[in-house]
Amino acid sequence: MRIKLPVRVTTAALLACAVTASLAPSQAKPAVSLTPAQLTAAKSIGQRNAPITLEDFADFQCPMCRTLFMDTTRKVIQDYVSTGKVYLVHHDFPIPQLHPHAKEAAHWANAAAAIGKFEPVEDALYSHQDSWGNTGNIEGTLSSVLSPADLKKAKALMNDPGIDEAIQKDIELANSRGVNQTPSLFVTHKGQTVALPPGAISYPLLKQYLDYLLKQ
Repeated sequence: MRIKLPVRVTTAALLACAVTASLAPSQAKPAVSLTPAQLTAAKSIGQRNAPITLEDFADFQCPMCRTLFMDTTRKVIQDYVSTGKVYLVHHDFPIPQLHPHAKEAAHWANAAAAIGKFEPVEDALYSHQDSWGNTGNIEGTLSSVLSPADLKKAKALMNDPGIDEAIQKDIELANSRGVNQTPSLFVTHKGQTVALPPGAISYPLLKQYLDYLLKQ
């Protein structure tokens, strides 16, 4: 489970409050659209002023993305994000040609981020990837980690145009950086951004690189 940091919680909480205020019980859609910047912040963990920013372009239905999350990202959060050394940013890069439910999963993740529930939803999407990947029943999977009230809030946001815009912005950013597969990681340190080899980088290898940068 991801460790919740004060800066991350504050960002998500503010967005969640704004979304809640915009949703009346009888409404199916929010009164005010979410912005890509808000959603990116809500899908990020850690302190913005951390010495290293780690960006992950991912597809929730991608098996290698699942491996990276389960075996590497969780440990990075525990050892580097929670200690203020790394600011972790999630970017959506669904590849529907390979993974037909990937874009819908990205919509659910963004909707969950908007109500401050990105972390449990991300964990559930990867942990139960085989199940919803085969059936397409993403809502059923998320019902195990979201309360009925939160599930209803997230579902009401699924068609918010801001979510489409946020996903498209992530895709455009990926394209501008030459991303053509997932997962793809980028590390920014002292103003320089470096693309790491694509794929599920092992934790020991990534740890070695992060430690090297932190000593510079």
